[in-house]
Amino acid sequence: MKFIKHIIFVILLTGCFNEGESIPTYLEDYNELYLENPREANLTWFKDSKFGMFIHYGLYSQLEKGEWIQLRDTIEVSEYAKLKDSFNPVNFNADQITELALDAGMKYITITAKHHDGFALFSTSESDFNSINSPAKRDLIKELYDSCKEKGLGLFLYYSYAADWKHPYFYSREEGWKSARPAYKNKQPEYKYKSRDDFRKYIDFAHNQILELLNQYPEIAGIWLDPIMGFYSNPEIFPIEETYQLIRSNNEHVLISFKQGANGDEDFSAPEHNFSARVGSQFEISRKVYELNKDKPKEVCTTLQVAPKHWGYDKRSKHVGLDKVFEIYSKTIANNSNLLLNVGPLPDGSIHEEDINTLISLGKKIKK
Repeated sequence: MKFIKHIIFVILLTGCFNEGESIPTYLEDYNELYLENPREANLTWFKDSKFGMFIHYGLYSQLEKGEWIQLRDTIEVSEYAKLKDSFNPVNFNADQITELALDAGMKYITITAKHHDGFALFSTSESDFNSINSPAKRDLIKELYDSCKEKGLGLFLYYSYAADWKHPYFYSREEGWKSARPAYKNKQPEYKYKSRDDFRKYIDFAHNQILELLNQYPEIAGIWLDPIMGFYSNPEIFPIEETYQLIRSNNEHVLISFKQGANGDEDFSAPEHNFSARVGSQFEISRKVYELNKDKPKEVCTTLQVAPKHWGYDKRSKHVGLDKVFEIYSKTIANNSNLLLNVGPLPDGSIHEEDINTLISLGKKIKK
């Protein structure tokens, strides 16, 4: 009888997909639920997964001072853009990264497809400010996507939706958020924003890039949006419902996270460093959305780099050791939350040796 039921299930499963479609490899153990409700299957897998790797990598890695260096050091737009001409991550190896994740006991990876500087690690027709148009001539997201598929790991794509220091029509510092642009003394000719009507040009750009991510890498686990303070500072100009509908109408299994939350329609929240962290409490929308999302799954994101605590590589940082990482892992899991543990690859794309050793040792300790 069980054999007959299995045959019927396979027939139904085969018939529900169009040619070329399939269940994402990381969801193969959830195929029955996927047939009924792809998004629910994905969310169930996510809650079961518990542990993932966060990767912050981009042009800023070359400067070895963290991912916010353009804003902190007020590097002019044209000067920062020159970093593209020296971007060549010869030691970024997707297979080594996924093997490290598996050794650490991780079930998924989240990588910065585009950070606040606007540089894309994927092939995009929306801008030439991307890794394909650098000396690397590589789509790093595709390389990692293919390796994750092969090894049954989920892949989330981080996309800086509420900050872009490169795009001419992102809103200005004068609109109320000081991190919207670096505090330049001189006017940047690349910035064209004059009124809120201009902001729609940025939104169209962001939507088109998100669509590229969904279409080029259809089996990703989710879209991980950031930074939430850029949204809380001006929520009325972001068409958040439209953005979420765009994502879900194209890939129905894909999960959405936007840190603490933008409208309560996120699948999980992602507080930084501890599961009780809150941001933006001065904004009514932040307080409202926190209440809407407080009982949803949580993913605590933190980084292996401290003093200074940065996400992108900083050569000055110390690296968290095994005992502390295991403590963080144990407390997070005990609180029924996921842990997203960040590594910041070196300029050449390789993972710091201390982080490699810590993650391998952590994986062994978890298995005991």
